Amino acid sequence: MLDAPAPAQLIEAFANTVDVELGTDELDSPSRLSAWLVDRGLLDGARRISAEDHALCLRLRTGIREELGANVGDSADATLLAGADEALRELPVLITVRGGTEDRGVLSPAPDLTPVRKALAGLAIAWSELLITGEAARLKRCAEHACAWVFWDVSKNRSRRWCSMRVCGNRAKARRHSAKQAAAAADRPA
Repeated sequence: MLDAPAPAQLIEAFANTVDVELGTDELDSPSRLSAWLVDRGLLDGARRISAEDHALCLRLRTGIREELGANVGDSADATLLAGADEALRELPVLITVRGGTEDRGVLSPAPDLTPVRKALAGLAIAWSELLITGEAARLKRCAEHACAWVFWDVSKNRSRRWCSMRVCGNRAKARRHSAKQAAAAADRPA
C-alpha cells in the first residue's frame, strides 16, 4: 500500500475540513481556522485571523477541492479555480538553492508575509509539491457528489473514483443498475 506523502496528508486534511454529507465546515470562522493551523504546526500559536485572510483560505480550499474533483472526471468550475489562483498569488513562496536535501532546494513562504499568511503559504507549498511531483493525481475528491470526501488513491493504476467502494461505490453502481432496469422496463412492449 502506498502511503500518502506529508504534503498529500496536509492537503487531504485541508480539503476535508468541509464535510458535504454532514454540512459542516471546520474552518467556518477565523478562530477555528487559527486553531486548525496551530494543530497542523503551520502557525506557532493562536493568532487573530482577519476576515480577509479567512476568505483567502476558503478560496484556496474551494479551488483545490474543485481541482481534486477533476481527478475523478468531474468538470472543474473555472471561476472557483481562478479564485484559488488569485489566493495563491497573494501567498508568494521562495525557492532556495540550499537547505533541503543534497540535490534539491527548499520552498518557503516569502519573508515579508504575516505569520498567518506564512501558514497559508505552507498549504500553497504542499499543493505545489504535489503538482510538481505528479502526486496530485493520486489525491481525489470522491465521485459520489453527496459525499465529496477527499482521499489518497492507492490503486496501482490510479483509477479509484470513490472514497469507499463499500459505501459510495455501491451507491453509484446501485443507481446505475436501477436506471438500466427502468430503461429496460420502459422499452418493453406492454
